[in-house]
Amino acid sequence: MSTASTGKPVVLIAEELSPATVEALGPDFEIRHCNGADRAELLPAIAGVDAILVRSATKVDAEAIALAKKLKVVARAGVGLDNVDVSTATKAGVMVVNAPTSNIVTAAELACGLLVATARNIPQASAALKNGEWKRSKYTGVELSEKTLGVVGLGRIGVLVAQRMSAFGMKVVAYDPYVQPARAAQMGVKLLSLDELLEVSDFISVHLPKTPETVGLIGDEALHKVKPELRIVNAARGGIVDEVALAAALKEGRVAGAGLDVFSQEPCTESPLFEFDNVVVTPHLGASTGEAQEKAGIAVARSVRLALAGELVPDAVNVQGGVIAEDVRPGLPLAEKLGRIFTALAGEVAVRLDVEVYGEITQHDVKVLELSALKGVFEDIVDETVSYVNAPLFAQERGVEVRLTTSSESSEHRNVVTVRGTLSDGEEVSISGTLAGHKHQQKIVAVGEYDVDLALADHMAFLRYTDRPGVVGTLGRILGEAGINIAGMQVSRAAAGGAALVALTVDDTIPQPVLTEIAEEIGASSARSVNLV
Repeated sequence: MSTASTGKPVVLIAEELSPATVEALGPDFEIRHCNGADRAELLPAIAGVDAILVRSATKVDAEAIALAKKLKVVARAGVGLDNVDVSTATKAGVMVVNAPTSNIVTAAELACGLLVATARNIPQASAALKNGEWKRSKYTGVELSEKTLGVVGLGRIGVLVAQRMSAFGMKVVAYDPYVQPARAAQMGVKLLSLDELLEVSDFISVHLPKTPETVGLIGDEALHKVKPELRIVNAARGGIVDEVALAAALKEGRVAGAGLDVFSQEPCTESPLFEFDNVVVTPHLGASTGEAQEKAGIAVARSVRLALAGELVPDAVNVQGGVIAEDVRPGLPLAEKLGRIFTALAGEVAVRLDVEVYGEITQHDVKVLELSALKGVFEDIVDETVSYVNAPLFAQERGVEVRLTTSSESSEHRNVVTVRGTLSDGEEVSISGTLAGHKHQQKIVAVGEYDVDLALADHMAFLRYTDRPGVVGTLGRILGEAGINIAGMQVSRAAAGGAALVALTVDDTIPQPVLTEIAEEIGASSARSVNLV
């Protein structure tokens, strides 16, 4: 561990953080400061430090990491990690931590504020009055009481918004395929399909993670299904609400108003949406309160202390601190990817989830593999950073029973990890994987009852169909016409002419229309794509 003249580990604070952050670090470190937004100042300053604390202005990229030969921890005092090259940090053995729960209340309160502002035209009326105009009739609004609020994404922030707006007398419905209806009912929220929510909502608030599946989710087609009285708020991620489609809907009178804190491209200082008087906009203020920033600073300071002491770090996003057996450690990314694939195959959160570990690896403590699998299960379905500690909480919040099963017996492979879940309709979905060879190649060895042997890749697809000639040719033709190259493929079946599975890896994401076309042409009973990047 590097030390300064004081003999203490060096922590570089590269942006203005609250005094409570330094206080939380304690007296065991030498604290240095620099302006991280100034590259000429940052790069020499980072060279000899053990940890760096940043917010959003400091770019900890490959160049900075390469210069920081003694760096062990990058701590982002906030939720997003767009300014940290996590992949390069991981390869360099540098832990990356953030503060995933620091801004939950703050973000929820801003969404509620935008809902009220769009209903009552508060910013517009304020601007007009300050301009010397008294326009009471022009800014007549609508009440929230007895109106229907559609919450799109019932994660932690969505739940807080639902609770707060219920106090306004609103009826709350929600769309979230990864929440059990019983769990929503406990909160007094009725789960609907997205189409149903679009049709009945007077207000919509978006709280989804940004993924290939959610980008443009509220687009032109969706905005043709809504009431003309609808007011829509997006304080989650830019791009989930299609800004071009929203502008068209506002112009044509198909939507009554909007409140936006996030945009597809940021910073955003010009947009067709800014021309509408019934649109309220803020410059990504979701986490911008003194309380949230103080919580974030304290949280990452604690993580730095734990990391430099070699202890378990709950909010590590790339590597897990603490004592983990060397034989277990290579299985962490495998288990996490199996969890992500499971969620893609299931299309919902399981009622019960079993993480099964077989083989000689079970002579060690493999509890962390369960946590890693859970981390993967929720990675793409919650609008928050998932860590080893909060993943079980996400399961608990959604009423998922989780069990870890281990056995030293493994008939065909040295070690196997299986993620198996029972869905709400009783269907069982499972995915199994192993590490092969001295390079620990990650492979899928089973999908449900089908045996496969396929190397994991960034882009994959799984289709179930009835075995018959020509299917592989059809699949290859459609992908070829779409310009998508197949890297690997395997067909598994119980018997000729019976149920079959094709698993394939491709070089790029398969667009949903292409996957739908394949499914229709081969008569697939299910077709799922998985993107692990």
